[in-house]
Amino acid sequence: MTLEEDRKLKLKQQRSQEAISLAMLGHWQQAVETNNGILALFPEDVDTHNRLGRAYLELGDYNQSREFYSRALKIDPYNAIARKNLQRLSYAKETVNNVAASERVEPYQFIEEIGKAGVVSLYDLVGKEVLAKMAAGNRLQLKISGANLTAVNRWGEYLGKVDQQYARRLIKMMNAGNQYSATVVSVAEDAISIIIRETYQDPSQVGRLSFLPKRPEAFRPYGGDGNIRLDDYEEGDSGYTIVGGDEIEVMLDDMEESDDDEGNAEI
Repeated sequence: MTLEEDRKLKLKQQRSQEAISLAMLGHWQQAVETNNGILALFPEDVDTHNRLGRAYLELGDYNQSREFYSRALKIDPYNAIARKNLQRLSYAKETVNNVAASERVEPYQFIEEIGKAGVVSLYDLVGKEVLAKMAAGNRLQLKISGANLTAVNRWGEYLGKVDQQYARRLIKMMNAGNQYSATVVSVAEDAISIIIRETYQDPSQVGRLSFLPKRPEAFRPYGGDGNIRLDDYEEGDSGYTIVGGDEIEVMLDDMEESDDDEGNAEI
């Protein structure tokens, strides 16, 4: 490798990390500009095309998003991220306002704590054209609607319902004062999984787990005095899974290893 090639590689790594950081902060327009600067030097870089596809998706410019994901797939016909997002975007309708609100991606949201967080799949889903707007890392709101716990996106659009296995318990604890965040883990044209995390525990709920393990012996104390009420255990109520999926792994890997040029970076 020549000195000039080494200089360009280091510049690419630096600008890629800058683009990733801007995306994590929700500064999507600045992320577009930075990624375009990278393409000026490395026009065949698949990761940069995927990052531009994601940025334009967040900005609501679905035509541009499709364009960059299509270019990524042309460069790398086996690129899973580009292929998956093009499939979802085939259902997306263009928005009137192409300026999206800034949305910071918080990496800790994808780290599960036994009892405090759990991954759930939504059911009774909204149409594909709305799901097509969503991406891993998008924050959601949880709303109580009678006996149901529903998830809505940042535009206030209904996405789906939380399974009653979890909804009954969470609604009870929310009514008692607990607070929760929700973040998209993975999304496809006809499915969406989210991670729900306890962000505030009301004093009246000290010792109660928001998500229950499968076995009583798997309980671990957290918060307060650490005393767990074992009468909360319900047979068969599985409240936690491992957060997985290529999209999330790529997102977190990109944050930690900006010099990894072999991943399918989407952020």
